[in-house]
Amino acid sequence: MKLVIIIGDAAVGKMTVGQELMKITDLRLFHNHMTIEPVIEIFGRYDGKTTSELREVIFRNFAASGSYGMIFTYMMDFDMPSEWEYLEHVRSIFEPYGTEFYYVELIAPQEVRLQRNITENRLKNKASKRDLALSNQRLIDSDSRHRCVSYEGEIPFDNYLRIENTDIEAAEAARMIKERFGL
Repeated sequence: MKLVIIIGDAAVGKMTVGQELMKITDLRLFHNHMTIEPVIEIFGRYDGKTTSELREVIFRNFAASGSYGMIFTYMMDFDMPSEWEYLEHVRSIFEPYGTEFYYVELIAPQEVRLQRNITENRLKNKASKRDLALSNQRLIDSDSRHRCVSYEGEIPFDNYLRIENTDIEAAEAARMIKERFGL
């Protein structure tokens, strides 16, 4: 099995690149909001505990499924030890199944991400982003509170690819990932 974890800041293109990567590989996409949005719909608000528990069930069952592999997207604050621990936790779920791990970091400046924050595909897949003023403000606030771009050389993983995707279409980024890791 293969697990491709795409990390990056808000609206950098993690889901869209994941969608394109799924089209050209046998990997299945599990983007972060696939658990966030149903929980918000049911609870009427974000509930981190329930979202985490849903992800856990999906990870465990998928890891045991014998499937070719998964793409998981995740917004990570590199300054928070708990974020690194979470990546290790996810890894520990898949490791017993002989999983190969790949890490992709997408990077783009805030002005590009604000443009991407209002794209049709994003709004279609992420209902919680449809209040554009609120969503844009959350992105700006998040940038001031969290460091979601790694420092050069900070990522310790063997299979790691950093893509500055400001001027790269999602399909091209997906092709780069596929070719680099032989997916």
